[in-house]
Amino acid sequence: MNYRTAHPLRSVTLDDVRGAQKMLSGVARTTALESSRHLSRTVGAPVHLKCENLQRTGSFKLRGAYVRIAGLLPEERAAGVVAASAGNHAQGVALASSLLGVHSTVFMPQGAPLPKVSATREYGAEVRLHGQVVDEALSAAEEYAARTGAVFIHPFDHPDIIAGQGTVGLEILEQCPEVGTILVGMGGGGLAAGIAVAVKSVRPDVRIIGVQAEGAAAFPPSLAAGHPVTVGSPATMADGIKVGTPGAVPFGIVQELVDEVRTVSEDQLSAALLLCLERAKLVVEPAAASPVAALLADPGGFAGPVVSVLSGGNVDPVLMQRVLRHGMAAQGRYLAVRLRLTDRPGALATLLGVLSAADANVLDVSHIRTDPRLGLSEAEVELHLETQGPTHRTEVTDALRESGYVIID
Repeated sequence: MNYRTAHPLRSVTLDDVRGAQKMLSGVARTTALESSRHLSRTVGAPVHLKCENLQRTGSFKLRGAYVRIAGLLPEERAAGVVAASAGNHAQGVALASSLLGVHSTVFMPQGAPLPKVSATREYGAEVRLHGQVVDEALSAAEEYAARTGAVFIHPFDHPDIIAGQGTVGLEILEQCPEVGTILVGMGGGGLAAGIAVAVKSVRPDVRIIGVQAEGAAAFPPSLAAGHPVTVGSPATMADGIKVGTPGAVPFGIVQELVDEVRTVSEDQLSAALLLCLERAKLVVEPAAASPVAALLADPGGFAGPVVSVLSGGNVDPVLMQRVLRHGMAAQGRYLAVRLRLTDRPGALATLLGVLSAADANVLDVSHIRTDPRLGLSEAEVELHLETQGPTHRTEVTDALRESGYVIID
């Protein structure tokens, strides 16, 4: 995404965030701060999870959207609002507008996950599907704003948005006054900037660490250049932080107040998402798992107590299935193997017996007999297996080879 800003720059203060907190009273939930024994043991310091995945609409985005729309003049509200998003921002704008009695139009790409499109409509927005990517939906939203006079609600590059997101930081200070480090995922930078303003104004000693996906990490080069720069064709499973250019307003705040920006790989993201599901019993989207991924990548690198912000839980079930399988593979708990065997009665049963003896759980079997590469008496079998870790995965492949099977891939 390459969002463009269309407003004069101004700073965000602690008073702005406190004002936003009062405005959000009775609207946004004070989300739970859950301790994680598993992560605490891994890191060697107390680790807490700030559960914005349990916020209304399933993410922190409601906070900023509500503050932004509530601050509009009466004539601006009458003109309605417009936004562009593939998910969380769309739902935040839709619900905030409904609560405030403002008509909202949300442009979403045609490939947006159906659950997110349905939820946005149910929250009260008029949804228009346009283009294949968010940038195309964004252009349509900006054209709509220029043509109709509707107010464009930017997902992160506006002081009111940042002030609303900063209320997460105030809650963290109330729930964990002794916090030493806060990790937060970063796309355009609105959430990290808001948390930094809120926390650093009260506790300047707290380290704020932003986390980006390696394939969409625009902040490191931007901070090195001293101004926002664009990363071409950002690519990551973490759609919530898949932003090509930092916002101008959050960039200035991040540059001044955020102590460090780290990046995590796709393998680390999927492993972190799997951990949140299995050990914390929390459903989160890949972007929300990025702070946990950073913890797992460098367990001893953070002063405790540590708070990881789980920014949202709006994950498409199809994507969840792929990510969980990816996460299991990254942890050595998933093995896909293709091998060749003699095509005779009982051959598949014998193969499954070898796998059973090796304690491998068979998830899927595909038997291929008609392939020009195969001899008349040969067949190929593709197996998807659940294993117990890297060592067990090696034991399984060794058992197959020792039984005479030729592993092709």
